[in-house]
Amino acid sequence: MTVPVAWEEKDIADLTAKIGALKASMSSVIVGQDNVIESLIICLLAGGHALVEGVPGLGKTLLVKSLAQATDLKFQRVQFTPDLMPSDIIGTEILEENQATRQRIFRFQPGPVFTQVLLADEINRAPPKTQSALLEAMQERAVTFAGVTHTLQKPFFVLATQNPIEQAGTYPLPEAQLDRFLLRIDVGYPTEEEEMTMVSRTTHAGLPDAPQAMDVDSLLRLQTLVRDIDIGEHLLRYATRLVRATRPQETHVAAVGKHVGWGAGPRAGQALVLAAKARALMHNRLAVTRDDIGAMLLPVLAHRVLRNFEAEADGVAIADILLALRAEIRADKD
Repeated sequence: MTVPVAWEEKDIADLTAKIGALKASMSSVIVGQDNVIESLIICLLAGGHALVEGVPGLGKTLLVKSLAQATDLKFQRVQFTPDLMPSDIIGTEILEENQATRQRIFRFQPGPVFTQVLLADEINRAPPKTQSALLEAMQERAVTFAGVTHTLQKPFFVLATQNPIEQAGTYPLPEAQLDRFLLRIDVGYPTEEEEMTMVSRTTHAGLPDAPQAMDVDSLLRLQTLVRDIDIGEHLLRYATRLVRATRPQETHVAAVGKHVGWGAGPRAGQALVLAAKARALMHNRLAVTRDDIGAMLLPVLAHRVLRNFEAEADGVAIADILLALRAEIRADKD
């Protein structure tokens, strides 16, 4: 195992042990959903944001809250509603009077975005103007108000939830906003045994908090380590080919040419490589493999590739298209 420059083997071993402890901490509260927990941690390690989709009652809010507890990060939850205004998220100026001088001044009152883990619950229920208030914060890790830029505390992690049903009265996220999310994570129904355990736990004294498993300094160092992980040129080319193959005008994949209206942009390639690096570290490796890239293909691209009308009419899911693409595109050393 090649250790990245400027890193000690013991340091890396200590940090990767905390990743396992973080997953164990969340799993002590969340029943099942191992893949979802792993995807959330991968997204956090990569320094991205996550779009979490699932029907009501699957524990999406609890997932996010448990992640914040286990990492000792500041947590804020905003319920997105049609009457939510941008100032309700980023903050506003309030008029204050100095009691000694009687001078009146405006002071910026920070909104809930000034946190470390922000849960944007049912983000598609707020109008586009309010949704866009998160754009600068997600991309630049800063908020500009009245010409003054306020830097957000590191790390800054947005997890937005969407309900895939009950679309009446919602505002679909525009492509520019969707592209800011590193991963789209689908939360599915639990198994029968998992559901029985879940019901049993939640109908007694109540769920305990997730025990702290990682401190902020360790998390920031892990985010730096992710970017130092090695990826071979042939795998970098493989990731680039996968992204380019989602574009109908550039692909030879039949499923894409027939069912995709618009493919992913270059930011998708950045996201795919970062997510693959984070997955490698999650599995205690310091080099990316083809399997890492393949495993992250769906969560990275599912919200960045748009189906055309024919795909919707035929009931072809985006996952089917991406799986067909993955089957056809090979790495150079396969």
